[in-house]
Amino acid sequence: MMNFLAQVIFVASIFFIIYLLIYATYAFMAVAVGAYTLRTQDRMQMLKNELKHTTIPISIIVPAYNEAAVIIKSVKSLLALDYQHYEIIVVDDESDDDTSQLLIDEFNMTIHNRPINCLLECKPHLTVYEQKIDDVNLTLIRKLNGGKGDALNMGINACSYPYFICMDADSFLQKDSLEKIVQPVLEDDTIVSVGGMILISQCVQIEDGMAVNYKLPASLLVSMQAIEYDRTFLGSRILFDTFNGNLIISGAFGLYKKSIVIAAGGYDVNNIGEDMELALKTHVYCRNNNIKYRMRYAPSAVCLTQAPSRIKDLVGQRRRWHLGLFQSMLAHWQIFLNLRFGVVSFLSFMYYLLYELLSPAVEVFGILSIILAAHLNILNVRFMVVFLILYALYGIILSLCIYSQHIYQQKFKLSAFDLIKAFLISLLEFTFFRYLLLFSRIQAFIRYRKNKRVWGTIKREKESPT
Repeated sequence: MMNFLAQVIFVASIFFIIYLLIYATYAFMAVAVGAYTLRTQDRMQMLKNELKHTTIPISIIVPAYNEAAVIIKSVKSLLALDYQHYEIIVVDDESDDDTSQLLIDEFNMTIHNRPINCLLECKPHLTVYEQKIDDVNLTLIRKLNGGKGDALNMGINACSYPYFICMDADSFLQKDSLEKIVQPVLEDDTIVSVGGMILISQCVQIEDGMAVNYKLPASLLVSMQAIEYDRTFLGSRILFDTFNGNLIISGAFGLYKKSIVIAAGGYDVNNIGEDMELALKTHVYCRNNNIKYRMRYAPSAVCLTQAPSRIKDLVGQRRRWHLGLFQSMLAHWQIFLNLRFGVVSFLSFMYYLLYELLSPAVEVFGILSIILAAHLNILNVRFMVVFLILYALYGIILSLCIYSQHIYQQKFKLSAFDLIKAFLISLLEFTFFRYLLLFSRIQAFIRYRKNKRVWGTIKREKESPT
């Protein structure tokens, strides 16, 4: 019996090592492809001349629930965007703070009784306020509470233009972000959605609507998230973009073709990972209906968003993200190992299944297996220690590469002190942050029944980029 147990534990330990090596290979490919793509993206600048003569009207939808701390600055930043033809629709999902009243007072908004054609499922609206500010129509819709997806569906029902952007109320766009995010649409009329680059607002200094400096902040928790965001948005998203394999368009900043979203059924009001669910739903709808389509990622279209500065808020956010991942993949399980979906099924979906959704279980199982294998003297402890140290250094180096690439892409200055700080933060991220995320993801499974409909709240900082 002991021999059989030892063999099982040994095989499990080897599986865990192979699992880590496959991820390391993926991470290297993501960094390499991301670096190459960013260095060659200047070719897109030729489209600027076309943009001077071609404007795609865009509706910006901002779902808001208890966002009194940030809503005014958010809307003011949107009104200052460098774009010719757009509208702003704020959907107040029955806040119990002053979110709506602050907007009404600040922008002198008045009630308008215009009808809203509800093509997508959503709770009914209560009142509609409007005001025109410097040729931009600003609309405020107060509605019964239904969650973020429900609020977004209301905004889609109310928007006037063929493309819409959804963004979070605590997010801020660089003044050229609309111009950047529509460039792929001008290049290819089969594009149905475009995701933007998300930066953490606590890291940047804003002047005249543009990020002019980037520094890892004093908060270690926020800095670790900044390194993680760089790795995701300048690595993974760019890699998946090369084969139309992105399974998520960030809810903080994404452009969508309205007709496709409505035909696919809009946001799932019962899913707390509404952004990923919509991306998966779009893949399924277009493939099932033989529609030629692409879902792109535009790393030069920059959105700034506040990162949680408290561990409690971060754990709650990541628990919700993991629950949303589970709900979304379960709802669209037909993609799994389905030839009709090609690389989306066999690469993207498998990656999210093995290295995102199931990663907490695999990591816990692997760690326990290694500990037991060492205890039973069936594993070379020295080899394992050296392997894990090298693996950690490998991950840190890749993080530093993508961080440096980000500085290059944004044309910021990078000092030796910045690089040393990034190294230390990357080390801390590997030794502490990943296990904090592991804890939050495990909680997502343990508390699924209790939290499957809970969006949660994050304490907002009143000071935002200006």
